[in-house]
Amino acid sequence: MIRRLLLVLAVLVGLWLVMCLVLFVLPHQPTPPARVDAVVVLSGALNNRLDPALELIRKGEAPVLAISGALQDPRWHKARALCRQGHVAGARVVCFEPVPFSTRGESRAVARLARQRGWNKIVVVTSTFHVTRARMLFHRCYPGRLWLVGTPTAWWKLPEEWAFETGKLSVQLTIERGC
Repeated sequence: MIRRLLLVLAVLVGLWLVMCLVLFVLPHQPTPPARVDAVVVLSGALNNRLDPALELIRKGEAPVLAISGALQDPRWHKARALCRQGHVAGARVVCFEPVPFSTRGESRAVARLARQRGWNKIVVVTSTFHVTRARMLFHRCYPGRLWLVGTPTAWWKLPEEWAFETGKLSVQLTIERGC
């Protein structure tokens, strides 16, 4: 009986690891076009997400850098400074505080900004483990063309991130619908 339970547990853990590999390690990430209307940085991971977004701006890929939740984390000094400056590398910086403070709130806020400012093509920068769920939420709220760019996470944080993301993705798929 115990061997059978251990076998079932091993199979379930193995399936979960394969799911993590597909959804959180190697998510579908088509290459963004050379020019979009805005690059959006989702909150969390501090400069780990902001720095790749700034690189896209410095390459001239968008005239706007939108930063989510910079005021929520007093440790995010670089984002807070960019919000105060209002510009970087020839691009305008737009900072917003999503309500609620979640990926769903961010997708709603970006959809509103896009309608107000005429953004039809955006790149969203987040952590690679977050790409699948963020894409799903943004597709529900934002009708324009969308590309997601994932940034790496320290390897020792991945099991925790995968566990949290599994739970959040399960909620998105089973309970929460719409924008």
